[in-house]
Amino acid sequence: MPIVDRILRIDLTAGSVTSEEIPEPWLERYVGGKGIGARYLYEELEARVDPHAPANVLAFVVGPLTGYTPGDQRYAAITKSPLTGTFLDSYAGGTFPARLAGSLGEHMGVLVTGEADEPVVLSIEDGEGYLEAADDLWGLDAAETCERFPDAAVACVGPAGEAGVQYATIASDGGDHHAGRGGAGTVMGAKQLKAVVARGREPDPDRLADLRAAYVDAFADSDAGRWLAASDTLETVDFANEVGALPTRGWQEGRFEGADRIGIEQARERANERERPDDPVPGGFRIDSDEGESVPRGATPISLGAGLGIDDFDAVATLGAVCDRLAMDVITAGNAVAWAILASQEGLIDRDLEFGDETAARRLIEEIAHRSSPLGDALAGGVGGAADRFGGDELIPTVKGMELSSYDPRSAEAMALAYATSDRGACHRRARPVELEAVSGEEWSADRRISTVIAEQNRRAVLWSLVADDFLEEVIDPESGAEWLGAVGYDIAPEEVARVGERIWTLVRLFNVREGFTREDDELPAALTDPLEGGPHDGAAIDPDAFEAVLEGYYAARGWDRRGRPTSDLLSRLDLTGVPDGETPVPEGPDGRTEG
Repeated sequence: MPIVDRILRIDLTAGSVTSEEIPEPWLERYVGGKGIGARYLYEELEARVDPHAPANVLAFVVGPLTGYTPGDQRYAAITKSPLTGTFLDSYAGGTFPARLAGSLGEHMGVLVTGEADEPVVLSIEDGEGYLEAADDLWGLDAAETCERFPDAAVACVGPAGEAGVQYATIASDGGDHHAGRGGAGTVMGAKQLKAVVARGREPDPDRLADLRAAYVDAFADSDAGRWLAASDTLETVDFANEVGALPTRGWQEGRFEGADRIGIEQARERANERERPDDPVPGGFRIDSDEGESVPRGATPISLGAGLGIDDFDAVATLGAVCDRLAMDVITAGNAVAWAILASQEGLIDRDLEFGDETAARRLIEEIAHRSSPLGDALAGGVGGAADRFGGDELIPTVKGMELSSYDPRSAEAMALAYATSDRGACHRRARPVELEAVSGEEWSADRRISTVIAEQNRRAVLWSLVADDFLEEVIDPESGAEWLGAVGYDIAPEEVARVGERIWTLVRLFNVREGFTREDDELPAALTDPLEGGPHDGAAIDPDAFEAVLEGYYAARGWDRRGRPTSDLLSRLDLTGVPDGETPVPEGPDGRTEG
């Protein structure tokens, strides 16, 4: 099977579509997905480019295994984040990734630059791209947009992306799936690209039938496979509540007394079906809501339920469906509403808001998506945007401008390190050590926290370059990854597969360093030094001095200097020596005193 080794380049300003080869060394060093997207983004963006500007790059990238691996198929949306200013890679599943891979032909993805004069749609079929006017689609929500293309798979922006909400998503399958965090949909909207339409067929999985069959069975029998088959990610609510890590009422408490009313059992009772009922690992639960059918996942009841003190499953599902149709990240949206409630209590804003009021929450979410009120306009910039206008930056915890997500790190301090060092801001998907530490029954050492976080970050960088579901990490290791890559034409040894993850993580750090991010941006918010209320970790708080020592140990283990910059020795070991440009400081030693 030949390697997919080309990229489609779309210049919206010129209205042109061209095809070019991906530099051959990049394929072995970065593979696809996150890796190839990161390499292009570092190469093509000048330092400090405004994420909303035409010069920003928006990449839709698949991997060499898209369409073949077990689990949910995914694509990567890669750009510079308007919410955080960092590198951004966001992933979505559903039908679009495999259809995109089948439509691209010999291309691994699409690089979009420039800005159209009017709304456009990019259609992809048989390895070619076509731009078409989309004036009649502008203003439609995600479900309405996807309905216009019944014979294709669609990734689109909704009203939030059109209005420039900084955490707008790219929605597919009518809003069932999203490239969610960080605002990739904001960039897409700024470019007036309403939708990408994949018209081709999915790759034929029978091309790797024997290999796939073995791993489908292994994944179905793994802990992650059994968990997803039974509960999808909705059981995260029950787990987080049990271990005292469920962010409740704006991160004030670690347990929610209404958790059992918004968790997995309620979803099973109300579900119409699963997304892929005949699959060994079926997809999420389809739920009827006041906004139509939706597929809520763990983030929905956590951020829009416990986070807002709402214990009515139907109300939470409806709030999630509203966000899905507007194409707006549920995690940041929930945190933004929680901030507004706390700011109201503190007298920072003149608005009567309370936890548990789903009607007021829905009204505010709509105001944010359309920027139709002063408060909604401020919250369209996330918690940081609202705090810049009204004060109260300590009310909701953020890292690099991104709101924390599913787990309170005061219950498991390895999670604090994972949030702080995440490359795109406070993200629980880069590493989830809480799932190990919180149930271990023992106090973890600093070294164990550091090694666990680094290992998970590196493994997921590899999986997101394949591009494979990150839950596959239980069945795809460097040896099996090399086997899979060999089946699609790559010649990469297992030890090099392991090194790919570290190389990609380091490359992204170089991008963020060039953008001006320093050690100070890896610090935890002051809100986490306040004691947690309730649950098994009642009174727990992050000790800033102890955390600083762990962060310094993480830097040393990574081969970065004390300011968080990759050193020249590390770049040499990872074959990255020639990559940094003159805008990226590269220290020679860990003390950071000498720069190359």
